[in-house]
Amino acid sequence: MRILLFIALFIISVMLVSKYLGPDDLAKCSNGPSSSDSCQVADVIVAVSGGDTTARTVEAIKLYQAGWAPKIVFSGAAHDEDSPSNAAVMRGIALSYGVPEEAVSIDEHSRTTKQNAEKTASLLEGESISSLILVTSSYHQRRTNLEFQRRFEAVKIRNHPVSQDSQWSMWWWMTPVGWYLALGEIARIFLFYLGVTR
Repeated sequence: MRILLFIALFIISVMLVSKYLGPDDLAKCSNGPSSSDSCQVADVIVAVSGGDTTARTVEAIKLYQAGWAPKIVFSGAAHDEDSPSNAAVMRGIALSYGVPEEAVSIDEHSRTTKQNAEKTASLLEGESISSLILVTSSYHQRRTNLEFQRRFEAVKIRNHPVSQDSQWSMWWWMTPVGWYLALGEIARIFLFYLGVTR
């Protein structure tokens, strides 16, 4: 009986962690925007690099192609200073998918989630932005949203994580990498609320 109770509590805990880390405000929407308040067209889609950058990029492109926003911002510096920035690579992928060059803006200098939010805010400063859709990996979505909410106070931010990528899936709890990512994000969220962010 105790084993069954432990298993039930473990499953519930995993589900709660998954839901907490990866909020998805578009989950109840159809494949495209609608007149529903939470499913309306946004002004811009923002995708941050890191983890499985390609999966995040492709998800943002899918949203653009489905008509969720007329513009995409890709944010992320290069891992190696002698290489193109992540944002430049993301833009290249978008262009290869047929996204017009004028619909893509990039921030090539952000090395942390905090910088993603700060530099994207600077990039969009002066533009009439009232809503944006934020794309990252599911485990990273909650913390990214917190950082962006702090810099975009008057902007409605809707979350839409990549549900599954090379590092994360619904079975994350079965891998050491999954636990490393989940516990790492929870720790960083705790530090965010303490005012210690990177």
